[in-house]
Amino acid sequence: MFNFDQVINRANTDSLKWQKYAAKDIIPLWIADTDFLSPPSIMNALQERVAEGVYGYGGQPKELAKAFINWTDKHYNWQIQPEWLVFLPGLVTGLNISLRAFTNETEASICPFPIYPPFMAAAKHVNRKQYYANLLNKNNRWVMDLSTLENKLDGNEKLLMLCNPQNPGGTVYRHEELLEQLAFAKQHNMIVCSDEIHCDLLLESNLKHIPFASLNEDAANRSITLMAPSKTFNIAGLGASIAIIPNPQLRQKFMHVMEDIVPHLNILAYTAAISAYTDTSDWLAEQLIYLRGNRDYLYQQINSIEGLKLLPIEASYLAWIDATKLPIENPHRFFEEAGVGLSDGNDFGCDKFLRLNFGCSRVLLEQAIERMKIACSKL
Repeated sequence: MFNFDQVINRANTDSLKWQKYAAKDIIPLWIADTDFLSPPSIMNALQERVAEGVYGYGGQPKELAKAFINWTDKHYNWQIQPEWLVFLPGLVTGLNISLRAFTNETEASICPFPIYPPFMAAAKHVNRKQYYANLLNKNNRWVMDLSTLENKLDGNEKLLMLCNPQNPGGTVYRHEELLEQLAFAKQHNMIVCSDEIHCDLLLESNLKHIPFASLNEDAANRSITLMAPSKTFNIAGLGASIAIIPNPQLRQKFMHVMEDIVPHLNILAYTAAISAYTDTSDWLAEQLIYLRGNRDYLYQQINSIEGLKLLPIEASYLAWIDATKLPIENPHRFFEEAGVGLSDGNDFGCDKFLRLNFGCSRVLLEQAIERMKIACSKL
C-alpha cells in the first residue's frame, strides 16, 4: 500500500539532515529523521487544517489526549489518565525541564553512556553533576550496568535518566531489566525520567515495549515518561511530544519550571499528532517491515567489513557501529571523506563509534554501504 522505496528529493528543501552536505557528494545518514513520506492520513489532516485559513492561538484539543490514551492502552496495555499528560514542543525540552525541576546546583543525575547527546547537554546547561552508567555488551545487546556506580554515589543523586529503546544502542529493555532499574531508583530515592521516543519502532515481532511507569505504582509515582509521534511518523519538524506524569506533585513541579518559558504546541503539531495516534496502523506496520529489511541488510554488510562491528538492533532505525578496530584516528571524518555522513560517536561519548540512520530507501543505503566498503578496502 505504501512505497518506502520511493526516493524523496530533500536536497533543495530546508531539511537539516540534507542541508548539512548541500552541494557535496556525501550521503546524509546522521540525524534521526527518516526520508520516508509521512502517512497519507497525516498529510491529509494537515492539508485540511491549512485550508481553514486561520492560524490563531490553539488550545489543547481533547481529541489528542483521547487518541494518545487509546494508543498506549492498545499498544502497551498501559492505562493512563488525561490529567497525567503534559504536551511539549519537543522531547529534548522534557529532558531539560526534568533536569531543572528535580535537581538543584548541589545535586546530580545519572544517565546511560554512551547516550543521545541532549542527555549530557541538559546537565551541562545548568552546571549539574552527572554520573554515567556504562552500556555493556551482554549477550550481543547493549545493556546499562548500574552496578558500577554503587561506590561512586554520595546520596545527592536525585534523577535517573533512562532511554528505552536505547539510543544509540537499539536495545529494548526486558521486564526484569526494568525492574532492576526501578530497584536502583528506589534504593537511592531517585526520580526517573524515561525517554521512550522510539517505543513504536520495535523491529523484533516477539518483543514488546514496556513503559517504565507501567511496572507498578511505585514506578508510576516516581517517573516522568517522555513519548512522541515524531520519530515513528517522521513529523519531528512539527514538534509534538508528551510527558506522562502520574504523580501530581511531580507534575506540578515540572509544569512550574515550564511556565512562561516553554511554548504551547502549535496548531499543526496538534493536528498531526491526533492523526498519528488515530489513523496510521497500516502505515506503521509496513514501515516496520521495511526497516527490518534495511536492518538485516545493514547488519550483514557492516559485519562483513573488516574493522567494523554491529550488534543486533532490536528497535529504531539507528545503528551503533563499532569502528575501534579500524586503523584510523577519526572514523567520522574518514567516512565523510568517503562520501557518507554519519553521526560522530564523539557526540555520544565514544569517538571510535558511529551512528548510522538506516531510515532511508534501500537504494540509498546500498550506495552508502558500497562507499564504506571501498574506503575500508584501501586501508
